[in-house]
Amino acid sequence: MKRRSLEYRSKMKENKLFQPVSVIKGIGEETQSLLNNIGVESVGDLLEYFPYRYEDYRLRDLADVKHEEKVTVEGKVYSEPSLTYYDRKKSRLTFRLIVGRYLINIVCFNRPYLKKKISIHLTVTVTGKWDLHRQTITVQELFFGSQQKNEIEPVYSVRGNLTVKAMRRFVQSALQEYINDVEETLPENLRKKYKLLTKQDALKGIHFPKNHDHLKQARRRFVYEEFLLFQLKMQALRKFTREHSKGIKHKKHEELLQKFISDLPFPLTGAQKRVVQEILSDLYSPYRMNRLLQGDVGSGKTVVAAIVMYAAVLSGYQAALMVPTEILAEQHADSLSSLFAKLPVEVALLTSSIKGKKRTQLLQRLEKGEVHIIVGTHALIQDDVHFHQLGLVITDEQHRFGVEQRRVLREKGEYPDVLFMTATPIPRTLAITTFGEMDVSVIDEMPVGRKKVETYWVKPNHLERILEFIEKEVRKGRQAYVICPLIEESDQLDVQNAIDVHSMLTHYYKGRFQIGLMHGRLSSDEKEEVMRAFTENKVQVLVSTTVVEVGVNVPNATVMVIYDAERFGLSQLHQLRGRVGRGNEQSYCILLADPKSETGKERMKIMTETNDGFVLSEKDLELRGPGDFFGKKQSGMPEFKIADVVHDYRALEVARSDAAILVNSPSFWKNDEYKPLREYLRNTGILNGDKLD
Repeated sequence: MKRRSLEYRSKMKENKLFQPVSVIKGIGEETQSLLNNIGVESVGDLLEYFPYRYEDYRLRDLADVKHEEKVTVEGKVYSEPSLTYYDRKKSRLTFRLIVGRYLINIVCFNRPYLKKKISIHLTVTVTGKWDLHRQTITVQELFFGSQQKNEIEPVYSVRGNLTVKAMRRFVQSALQEYINDVEETLPENLRKKYKLLTKQDALKGIHFPKNHDHLKQARRRFVYEEFLLFQLKMQALRKFTREHSKGIKHKKHEELLQKFISDLPFPLTGAQKRVVQEILSDLYSPYRMNRLLQGDVGSGKTVVAAIVMYAAVLSGYQAALMVPTEILAEQHADSLSSLFAKLPVEVALLTSSIKGKKRTQLLQRLEKGEVHIIVGTHALIQDDVHFHQLGLVITDEQHRFGVEQRRVLREKGEYPDVLFMTATPIPRTLAITTFGEMDVSVIDEMPVGRKKVETYWVKPNHLERILEFIEKEVRKGRQAYVICPLIEESDQLDVQNAIDVHSMLTHYYKGRFQIGLMHGRLSSDEKEEVMRAFTENKVQVLVSTTVVEVGVNVPNATVMVIYDAERFGLSQLHQLRGRVGRGNEQSYCILLADPKSETGKERMKIMTETNDGFVLSEKDLELRGPGDFFGKKQSGMPEFKIADVVHDYRALEVARSDAAILVNSPSFWKNDEYKPLREYLRNTGILNGDKLD
């Protein structure tokens, strides 16, 4: 590190871009402090402080302008200006303007001085909001004569006394004086391959583009560069972690494994076969597996987990499956015990409910290696849990556990292979960015014969019909979920909402069915008790907020009613819908909603049209954006200055492919043309400098 920091200091002295921003004309101590507060400390920082939007001053034909859109037009004054005062010092000045074949109204607020300057036949250029219905522009800017501004003006994010005009001036000065000190980052072969601007031309174009095409090409260059640098970091981290971490090379027992697969009560789908092979190739390699398995609700992730756990057991190792709730742990343990019933594979369950002598005996058997597969909750990571030889760790619904919890389980063994599973379909672009250092396997095919959950969007005024439908299903021996929205601003309101619905249903079905209630105020034990009663059909209708557990398997439940469905994102609605349709009977999801926004209506429409979680996740990403997709700031999403993972996903995939090829190519680590990219990797601090030389 010392050698690297000396190199870095030396470079700072040589490169003018490392000079403090105060070397720019017009930037004194106070302005320097303001710039420092927004992260601009050096000349280089200023050059890379990109505009967040642009003002468009192109002259346009009004026929192409939409209602309330901002527009710039040039025309000749047709009428004398009229000035009226109202509300003391406030004023309104109006006149008419001939713009091409249009005669339009111009309104200027609080600019009385313009009355003396505007006369008939005078040419003026105005920018403002276009009211299509009144044929009126409300002026924001007005110039006498023809257009005096550039077609496109950058708008920067500023704070305090810093103004956008001042930022434009500072950036302009920096470009004029220091543009030749900007070094190229991208190698020439990649620039030529994608016809990208040089970094110097792209900087000019991103700040002060000559026209819209110049801006488009500058943005294209920086989008690719941002994605490439990020993916280089991810791919290099992945490469070095893989190659420099010890792993287990599991022994192959293909005949026994194939027999287990052929003896399964159902055939594997093509997608299941593919991901099994991907995971097995990791197990049989000398490197430690770090893989994410994502598959829609009901796609068969548990069977895949069983196959790869059996492969680890055949190799002489133990496997652990950690899940978020006791009920889910019990369900997994039961299904695995059933799958391995005819084989010498011991499956055990460990949860906080297992206590005393039973727990002591189980832990002793686990430490001796008599238990081959253990399924449990966070009880698996307690200090007194010791394995004989842990070789594979699987975490189901991995986002429900903290990083520290997952780490503790990994460290229960000597470099065990690690597989994370999730039923939340993650859009490809988010998987590439958020899980960039991991291998990702996707089960994108549903088992044959699985019935599609029929989904209906119903307005609240049809509630009576929904209640009758629930009664009809329950009389057949089925069960139903009724979900109330989680209102984040007020836990009290959330609970009250669920309580109100529970009270209404209890009254409606009085003497006929048992109605259960679950919400966030219940303790873990109380939640377990409610879910157990529902699982055992002691409760026929369960009213719940969204705390209803992901992954709970109640095959007898055939109806899912979601109140105020427009309040949920598509992915969450799909997760809730996945609670039904797990048995052999036809299941239904009823979205009770009256959305006012177009986005809300679009969500309801999409939900009724597709049951494909991956299609829904992509649509959800388009409608909500990456920040909201994962929920409040837990996305782990990198922040890009210009690139957008949703709209620029093609560039992201190209950059990822290029980065993977580069880091695995010997020439990347030796040739001079890649030196700037190697420098970037070294300066990120995620890699040891010695490995890069």
